[in-house]
Amino acid sequence: MHTPATGFQAVTMKAAKLGESKRIEFGPLAYYHPLVADGTTPVRTGIQTSAPGYIAPMHWHPYTEILFIIEGDAEVWLQGAETERARAQAGDCVVLPPGIPHSFCTVGDTPMRLLGIHTSPERVVNYLDRETDASGYPVLDADLHPVR
Repeated sequence: MHTPATGFQAVTMKAAKLGESKRIEFGPLAYYHPLVADGTTPVRTGIQTSAPGYIAPMHWHPYTEILFIIEGDAEVWLQGAETERARAQAGDCVVLPPGIPHSFCTVGDTPMRLLGIHTSPERVVNYLDRETDASGYPVLDADLHPVR
């Protein structure tokens, strides 16, 4: 890469491996693997796996979030528009606006996996009904139930 101030600058790329990422529990029916998540890029990504019956707690982010469905089926909705759900299947993508509470659920009897793309270097999640830790993950008790 050529830069006017320094001449040439080395360019590096980031690679993240799902098998090497930490598993973070989101409760008894879902877990998350952060991928590009060290705060050094303008986006943050991770894979969430949700069992049948999972419903994400209503939450919002101060930035745009993109959900790309990898496997299974989901429904996604905004607070106040629960009857206007978007159905998403493997290969589909939903873009959620900043500052608007939203939720999603697994549809059917098979697990759903999604790639979450946060348009921020840091994960910021504001749940309407539960606590989060400093990294934006839900605080859970020993039985994987949310601390309210």
